[in-house]
Amino acid sequence: MIAMNASTGAGMTVLDHIRQSVRDILMTPLGTRLFRRGYGSEIPELIDQPLHAVTVLRIYAAVAYRLALWEPRITLSSVTLNRDAAGAVSVVLQGVTNGAAVEFAVPVRTWSAQ
Repeated sequence: MIAMNASTGAGMTVLDHIRQSVRDILMTPLGTRLFRRGYGSEIPELIDQPLHAVTVLRIYAAVAYRLALWEPRITLSSVTLNRDAAGAVSVVLQGVTNGAAVEFAVPVRTWSAQ
């Protein structure tokens, strides 16, 4: 399978294409795709919420559900959040694709410390 970079049109590895797809799914607000209203995730609406235990749980649920629905090439085994000192948040995914274990981070956004 040949994968294509959405920005440049250049070829890319399957794992890089999965990363690109995951980021697109997670960062697309629900209801914004004209003929695929269910495509995307709840994460864009959670960006401005305080980053406490309830928000984190909602992020985990959104990631697990939406990727199971829209990205069949990866089976998740773990989802965690990583926040650096500046407040930048990444969703760290561990899973299996094509029989191989993978781990990668998807930058989400900078949250204010609330």
